[in-house]
Amino acid sequence: MDLLTGTYDCKVDVKGRLMMPAPLKKQLAPILEEGFVLRRSVFQKCLELYPMSQWQVLMQKMNKLNRFNKKNNDFIRRFTAGVKIVEVDVNGRLLIPKDLTVFANISKDIVVASAINIIEIWDKELYEQAIDDAALDFADLAEEVMGQDDDDHGIS
Repeated sequence: MDLLTGTYDCKVDVKGRLMMPAPLKKQLAPILEEGFVLRRSVFQKCLELYPMSQWQVLMQKMNKLNRFNKKNNDFIRRFTAGVKIVEVDVNGRLLIPKDLTVFANISKDIVVASAINIIEIWDKELYEQAIDDAALDFADLAEEVMGQDDDDHGIS
């Protein structure tokens, strides 16, 4: 799968259905039939939508953790808590389960944002707040994360 690109303002209907933005749906077209996994984010009050192939890669990595180590077992349980398999229906809608809508404070106005190989689904106000909060120290964060000479393929 190619990397995903784009941030879109969307709405969720009263049943919790999100109409996938056309440009994003076009990017996902080759994998729409595989389905997706929707889960709570670890660091933010948003949801993460994994294409099934990306989820399986992550689960293979997690499957290598020693389950007889309590921290590993606790991590696996918490990471997979509330995970749901979801599909985009024939009308291009994704149903967000009620428990996940409550977790992410999703009401009507949302933001659907690509995050490399997954999609984040945010309540619009929380997204704007997260972006505003991050803007304060983004230059320092960018230098720390991307400014290192990790490889010969520098980003410019």
